[in-house]
Amino acid sequence: MKVLVTGADGFIGKNLLVRLRELEIEHISFVRGMSSGELQAAVEQVEFVFHLAGINRPKDTAEFKDGNAGLTEQLCDAIRRSGRVLPVLYTSSIQAELDNPYGSSKREAEIALEHLAIESSAPVYIYRLPNVFGKWSRPNYNSAIATFCHNVAHDLPISINDPSANIRLVYVDDVLDSFLSALKLRPQGFQQMQVAPEYAITVGQLADTLRSFKERRESLVVDRVGSGLTRALYATYLSFLPPAQFSYTVPVYADPRGRFVEMLKTQDSGQMSFFTAGPGVTRGGHYHHSKNEKFLVIQGKASFKFRHIVSGEEYELFTDGAKPEIVVTVPGWSHDITNIGDNEMIVMLWANEIFDRQRPDTVTYKVRP
Repeated sequence: MKVLVTGADGFIGKNLLVRLRELEIEHISFVRGMSSGELQAAVEQVEFVFHLAGINRPKDTAEFKDGNAGLTEQLCDAIRRSGRVLPVLYTSSIQAELDNPYGSSKREAEIALEHLAIESSAPVYIYRLPNVFGKWSRPNYNSAIATFCHNVAHDLPISINDPSANIRLVYVDDVLDSFLSALKLRPQGFQQMQVAPEYAITVGQLADTLRSFKERRESLVVDRVGSGLTRALYATYLSFLPPAQFSYTVPVYADPRGRFVEMLKTQDSGQMSFFTAGPGVTRGGHYHHSKNEKFLVIQGKASFKFRHIVSGEEYELFTDGAKPEIVVTVPGWSHDITNIGDNEMIVMLWANEIFDRQRPDTVTYKVRP
């Protein structure tokens, strides 16, 4: 299969080309500066058209008509001349419902495509997109999110006129999922398409969220970035980091037993860390009332010893980094870990709560003589 992508060098276009490459779908790019003859030649070679090209921030508002309605009419004429029935997917805007130069030019483009669909029975898919955000968006051009991400990542101020103003958003990966579904399924007729999920957030909330991403490197407390809008915003923010910010240091706590390093902390699911111990060194020797932990020896050999703080029952087990095995601590059982190997032992540790020095829930109680 071969498809045509107009506006292939834009924000959505760049993301689309990567997805097409992953699917091994050939494409022809049409970008600003190419001729109507090149557009005609492309139309005659493809089976599907992604019409993403357009103007949204011109120096002169007259450019809206040429760049949106005008280019779309050229595309429709090229398809007519080809004599082919080509599905066309068009990225319009929610502003097509509004009475402004940009919205009017988008609506005129939709009308041109609707006429093409009626005349040729070609499937046409109109996406009236709200603000689209994601990797490779351009600051001060594509959206406020792109500008805010760029500025926060580069320690620049954010300008906000109305923190309570609402923004409607869709994430570029969700947009492309919908595009590729249309390419695969090709529903018939003139279709108004929707991208899901659509998010809503105020400008003030958006700015606070993005600033928090930067601040988390100091506190080590990670946001809930595993799903939904926060996941998408975090991925977008990270895409704006300059390479010099691809890494950052964390505190190291060292004593004669070895090193202890906290990696990250969550808001409600504890924290991750690691520690080391030299040969013969024992760490631990305490119990918890509620706190619980999971240990994973990733280098070296360990003896874990447990003692019930009431009954005195004891239990010992051995693990080896060569055969990963998670060891769980249980409330009411004192526990320790000893390096029984000849080299440094390295152990990953998860605790179900962030360590609170005011309420550590850690009571010294030796397990070994």
